[in-house]
Amino acid sequence: MAKKKRRYICQECGYEALKWSGKCTGCNSWNTLVEEIINPKKKKKELSVTADVKAQKINDIKIGLENRKETGISELDRVLGGGIVPGSLILIGGDPGIGKSTLLLQTSYNISKKYDKVLYISGEESERQIKLRADRLGTIDSNIYILAETNLLSIIENAKDLKPDLVIIDSIQTIYNPNLESSPGSVSQVRDSTNRLMQLAKKNNIPIFIVGHVTKNGSIAGPKVLEHMVDTVLYFEGDRHYSYRILRAVKNRFGSTNEIGIFEMKQGGLEEILNPSQMFVSERPSNVSGSVVIPCVEGSRPILVELQALVSSANFGTPSRMTTGVDHKRVSLLLAVLEKKLGLHIQGQDVYINVVGGFQVDEPAVDLGLIAAIASSFRDIAIPKEFVVIGEVGLAGEVRAISQIEKRINEASKLGFSEFIIPKGNLEDLNYPDLKIHGVKNVYQVLDLIS
Repeated sequence: MAKKKRRYICQECGYEALKWSGKCTGCNSWNTLVEEIINPKKKKKELSVTADVKAQKINDIKIGLENRKETGISELDRVLGGGIVPGSLILIGGDPGIGKSTLLLQTSYNISKKYDKVLYISGEESERQIKLRADRLGTIDSNIYILAETNLLSIIENAKDLKPDLVIIDSIQTIYNPNLESSPGSVSQVRDSTNRLMQLAKKNNIPIFIVGHVTKNGSIAGPKVLEHMVDTVLYFEGDRHYSYRILRAVKNRFGSTNEIGIFEMKQGGLEEILNPSQMFVSERPSNVSGSVVIPCVEGSRPILVELQALVSSANFGTPSRMTTGVDHKRVSLLLAVLEKKLGLHIQGQDVYINVVGGFQVDEPAVDLGLIAAIASSFRDIAIPKEFVVIGEVGLAGEVRAISQIEKRINEASKLGFSEFIIPKGNLEDLNYPDLKIHGVKNVYQVLDLIS
């Protein structure tokens, strides 16, 4: 009888070691090495390839239009690139309680009503618990089949027998293959389960949603190869203090990775927010210093957000720098520009930056808005309510042109904003006779306009 081999495998990156250590040498994570038993591979006779499989010229390969399945949730369809592609494997991750299962149960209901059977597999809840949640959400349909199972082989057989239009696995960390001796959730189990589900999806043309747990850092738990194996990776983001949720595509083989979907969590489940700009700026205070509206672009969608800055005297020797929704390092860079180029003595002040609504902004086009908000709070001068500020700022204080300026202006003008401060390089070919648009070359001109 062959002797079983033991390995210590990192649960973060999949690195294998012969002995345990506190720190993984592959990804430098602490306390992530877990002992797993690896069965020795039996020696098999070399098999010859008899199947008639030959390479084809790319010109001879026939393709047609992909008949995507619409989920009935336009925000989800936007992120997926227009709907669910048959045979695709989609991984969705997010913090516990963020709404992953709620979104997928609502999707199951819409698919079952419009198409045919949906197989919802849960390794964390019983059939009764899922039925209670479906009752609350109003998502009960006779075409939805519930299976509370964690055995991978049983799941695959049920899917082959039922031949559903959609399969949902909640979650991949609870599924196990009985032929492997490692525990559910281990690297070996997650990798093997995902690989077999991928084969099930491709061979039977069944789209499969996989729910993945996340680590403390917010990344999907398990080996990084998990994200490489699937076709699409979605992250469900949101702050527990807000009811808003953002669905973001990190990887998408069938669409853009820049699109986002915005939802609001209510008693009856997740509701789409079709006009997020109105939501983020609806409660903006008037005649208050440090507040400015910035038009951002996420994928093909322009979104208006309110950015707030508060500058106050430091109580201690080292001033505080706190940011929410923007990059902390970017703010420090812009503070240095204000100090050096404009002579505003902000380095000895406490500076607090906040993007209202828990929205995350990471494009350089918000630089000019940050400059305006910080200077407005420092001088205690309110920015006029009809103003919109947008542009990228360089280290020399120059204002650089940005992309998709017309989309940003159109979105802001729909909500009643009539005066814009934009980079001078974006003024060409703009034709808005009813709007007042100021083109600026440097940050000096911005302070003159807002004051």
